[in-house]
Amino acid sequence: MEKTPQTALLAPAEVAYAAQLLRAGQLVAMPTETVYGLAGDARNAEAVAAIFKAKGRPAHNPLIVHLDGTEAAEKLAHLSDQARKLAEAFWPGALTLVAPLRTDHGLADSVTAGLPTVALRVPAHPLARALLAAFGGPVAAPSANPSGRISPTTAAHVMAGLGGRIAAVLDGGPCPVGLESTILGFEGGDAILLREGGISSEQLAAVLGQPPRERTGAKITAPGQMLSHYAPQANLRLNVTKPDADEIWIGFGPECAGAALNLSPDGDLDEAASTLFATLHKADLMAQPIAIAPVPDHGIGAAINDRLRRAAAPRA
Repeated sequence: MEKTPQTALLAPAEVAYAAQLLRAGQLVAMPTETVYGLAGDARNAEAVAAIFKAKGRPAHNPLIVHLDGTEAAEKLAHLSDQARKLAEAFWPGALTLVAPLRTDHGLADSVTAGLPTVALRVPAHPLARALLAAFGGPVAAPSANPSGRISPTTAAHVMAGLGGRIAAVLDGGPCPVGLESTILGFEGGDAILLREGGISSEQLAAVLGQPPRERTGAKITAPGQMLSHYAPQANLRLNVTKPDADEIWIGFGPECAGAALNLSPDGDLDEAASTLFATLHKADLMAQPIAIAPVPDHGIGAAINDRLRRAAAPRA
């Protein structure tokens, strides 16, 4: 596959051209309601290899396959009754379901990193849905950023991280949710929370009748489970109420009025989720250590804290 020397920034009206690029085996960053995804034909082994190369992503870290509906998901994997119930409640939306592959799935082997399961999502963003419809097939789409770094929630973030490595970025403006999807797997009839995300455990429990079980073990069984992930270049400290003089302090809520940046001056967790990665990008440009105030750990706050813990983890 030829490397694209210059990355095109596409307007929303250019969905057909973006689909044409995907059919040609090229990579296109697309907006979703969570973060921008780096899309490639999930059936094309060269395109999938190009995703890993562009991101510098480890080959053992599987990808999420994006689809236009549950019917398309059923063609790739065996969905349990629980999975169908969750799909009905949250698709299209910020939920990824991990299910056993069908023997005739047709996906490139590297999409699943050799696992017998595949991660599936039906995004809600209108441009993502338009691109999937125009392309007419499954699209592998991890976050459109260098592996391990801050996730992109604007086209500018994508261009800063992957410009010159991919064919195009479809500009859909800022991502409204701002955090990656929640990932659920299934084991022995139980739903297993594999990654916190845009759908909270409380929302899942309302559909399942009980909260999903926490995963056990350190083995990677789904995307988004690397210990160090979502990280800025700068060092990051968590739960800081008194920052050091050389630190950029990111606050949460009205009590952090002196902070250089604030995830939500009103203390709104949904706003904090939608601004988290954009705020980290801004702070990282200041080239100083970063300190972040405590964020409540309920609702989508659990997903925010998951991202912050991984962002602050020791770098490999």
